[in-house]
Amino acid sequence: MLNYNPVVKSEINQESVSVKEISPVMKINLRGKKREFLTNVGKNLNMILPTESNTSTTSDKLTSIWLSPDEWMIVSNELVNKDTNKYELYEMLFNSISKTNLGAVIDVTDQFVQLELKGKNIYEIFSAGCPFNFDEFKEKKGSTTQTVLNHIDVILHHKEENVVNLFVRRSFAQHLWDWIEDSSSRL
Repeated sequence: MLNYNPVVKSEINQESVSVKEISPVMKINLRGKKREFLTNVGKNLNMILPTESNTSTTSDKLTSIWLSPDEWMIVSNELVNKDTNKYELYEMLFNSISKTNLGAVIDVTDQFVQLELKGKNIYEIFSAGCPFNFDEFKEKKGSTTQTVLNHIDVILHHKEENVVNLFVRRSFAQHLWDWIEDSSSRL
């Protein structure tokens, strides 16, 4: 069992941008193609996985982010217990999907750091270090993308107007945090 250790010890609070780490939050990677996989996941999550590229679906407790035609990231909308990384939902999905060879269920909670960026200038920060065109992304709530930010692979989820959840691998989180802090101070 891994105990969660936050990567970032503070928050960024500039005039038009604020950034904080959201932790600990359960994150599960799902992979599968079969109709039985989609049906089984839908029953267990009580939600339908998004099938359109670069979209997400949200329920009260979970958000499902489309990553590829056969891959999704399931993220808890609520904080979880810091003392353990055993999740009832993960166990349920693993038993009904991985053990029955319908697909793969992988706990990636400790692999990804989730940052929440808020403010009217967050897209200026993204545009400074990313080749992605955010014009359509920022207009559509729930849109997602996998891109590169300051040469680091990230997953972006448009949560609501001027609020974006950013998922970055733990090993790159501090470097990306420092870059965001420097970029936001220049706005």
